[in-house]
Amino acid sequence: MDTPPQRRLTWVLLGVLMVFYGWLITFAGELSILMIRANRSADLAAELGEQADAKGIARGGTMFFVGDIMLSRSVEKKMEATGDYTFLFLKVAEILRSADLAFGNLEGPISSRGANQGSIYSFRADPRAVEGLVFAGFDVLSLANNHIWDWGRTALLDTVSLLRAEGISPVGAGGSYDEANQVALLEFNGVKVAVLAYTNLLPKSFQAGVDSPGLSEFDLGKIKENVSQLKKSVDLVVVSLHWGEEYQTSANEGQKDIAHALIDSGVDLVVGHHPHVVQEVEQYGKGWAAYSLGNFVFDQSFSEETMAGAALWVKVENGSIAEVRLLPVNISPEFQPEIDPSLL
Repeated sequence: MDTPPQRRLTWVLLGVLMVFYGWLITFAGELSILMIRANRSADLAAELGEQADAKGIARGGTMFFVGDIMLSRSVEKKMEATGDYTFLFLKVAEILRSADLAFGNLEGPISSRGANQGSIYSFRADPRAVEGLVFAGFDVLSLANNHIWDWGRTALLDTVSLLRAEGISPVGAGGSYDEANQVALLEFNGVKVAVLAYTNLLPKSFQAGVDSPGLSEFDLGKIKENVSQLKKSVDLVVVSLHWGEEYQTSANEGQKDIAHALIDSGVDLVVGHHPHVVQEVEQYGKGWAAYSLGNFVFDQSFSEETMAGAALWVKVENGSIAEVRLLPVNISPEFQPEIDPSLL
């Protein structure tokens, strides 16, 4: 017996409604699960954010840069007389250690070996002098200067080894070309920083060979290429340069041309030293150049300018330089640098 068309339509509609109802129940369940997962993810993200804040992880921090550190001659005699190789840094160690990255230029080797290369201004510090550098909290020290070779290859290699053994990254010199040109890579609070060091004051014969010790290669074109590659994987690139004219309180055109070319290639900060006096700080494009920070530890007591250097305090926020301050450094008759903490 045939079912009337109206009844068949009713059964079809009921079937469709039952299928729809089943699908709706399934969808509601899945939606509920998704909402629970979303809420859990949001809670987890908030929890991780709170943990990051508690640890001070906000892709920011501070960097501290100082000028020439010479630990020989009268400075060494002062350390010997006190019997304390941290003596020089007693007044600044707390400030330096408070920074996430502390940098300076080490003017001369630290070693008990080597041969004097003949200059009347040859520097070499007692190996115990490294105690002061560690106490001060230095993370990176440039060796790319005109005094690191004063006692030859042995003393240079001793310096590199000694610093590394104490957890300080030497840049700008090494036992081979690759080592001398190696980048110091540091990270703090999620900020990745690359530090390179060079000098343009010495002939190419002082540069490291494939398997021979020496200084990094100052080739502006190669440096710019290196910077372009580094910027793909780090937040900030810092280039240290031992350059300029001694006792001149203003940067020359050559310094400015180099600094501008480096910043144009992606360098965020150029830090200079060698003139033994302070030169200007310039904001150029997206970067900064501190042309000379003068002396930090030195025995050049013949003028006020050479016993009054500067320190560069750099604030980093979200992986970029947010603020730069040039802080006066007073060097006492005992060769102790001092920085007014109220300026920070």
